[in-house]
Amino acid sequence: MDQDRIISGAPFEEEQSFELSLRPRVLQEYIGQTQVKQNLEISVAAARSRGEALDHVLLYGPPGLGKTTLAGVIANELGVSLKTTTGPIIQIKGDLTAILTNLQPNDVLFIDEIHRLLPHIEEILYPALEDFKLDLIIGQGPSARSVALNLPPFTLVGATTRAGLISSPLRSRFGIVHRLDYYTEEELGVIVKRSAEILGIRIDAAGTKEIAARSRGTPRVANRLLRRVRDYAQVKADGVINREVARQSLSLLAIDDTGFDENDKKLIKTIIEKFSGGPVGVATLAAAISEEVDAIEDIYEPYLIQRGLLQRTPRGRMATKLAYEHFGLTPTPGQLSLL
Repeated sequence: MDQDRIISGAPFEEEQSFELSLRPRVLQEYIGQTQVKQNLEISVAAARSRGEALDHVLLYGPPGLGKTTLAGVIANELGVSLKTTTGPIIQIKGDLTAILTNLQPNDVLFIDEIHRLLPHIEEILYPALEDFKLDLIIGQGPSARSVALNLPPFTLVGATTRAGLISSPLRSRFGIVHRLDYYTEEELGVIVKRSAEILGIRIDAAGTKEIAARSRGTPRVANRLLRRVRDYAQVKADGVINREVARQSLSLLAIDDTGFDENDKKLIKTIIEKFSGGPVGVATLAAAISEEVDAIEDIYEPYLIQRGLLQRTPRGRMATKLAYEHFGLTPTPGQLSLL
């Protein structure tokens, strides 16, 4: 088994990729998620003072809010190595067994998309998480026997955008559960400013605010937009990002003042124009805009719902009155009765 295919064993500090260079390394550098950070500071400090592994941690929330980053921060704060893998990659019991048996005492194992673990893989995790043991079956038929293999104490950090899909037995084994919420414009402004300093980008306060306002409450989006605006500033301006340069660049990317891009607008306009504002089933909506259902549910809908342009109802998705106002449209009398 090629273990490098399913796991990365490098400590978080040693990651040298461009994306990771923008990520905070310790809790003091981590911006936003104040309540989550305060609780983790206490838990990490207590575990470190006792010389024990931190209790298992489940992080959930929309994509791009820093779940992977927070796993690395936890490992750094504990002074241990971070091992990373994802739920879909682990297909057979041997994959997970190889990962668990190669952990060192108090290491952090990060499993992204943990809701996509296969049921028979989850069953191996249960004794590993509770008793730090692996129950292995050796042999076949009448001669088969069960062997319990001791594991070093470790911390599992699971991340998911779909907490409702995690089975109850697995969820119950996490002692620390935190939801990550969208960031405020002020917090995103701090993140944009910090990333600009790391990348050596010249940007003023107005340019920082303009990018933060269009970042959908998401640090990953903020950093992506910052790099695109930097490119525009180097080619079309003098390399300095101000409000006007940021506005021109983001307009070229078809991102409006609220952070909606062409896909967001297409989704809402399709509900309004093709389905009279809804309700419409998500599968029908996905077919109408040639998009995957998972992409609609995980990427587009959370921010549209948070901004009040979309409703999920038992009958399907509906555009709200605010959505009509955003596009300068007026709901029909029949549609108004549904809103």
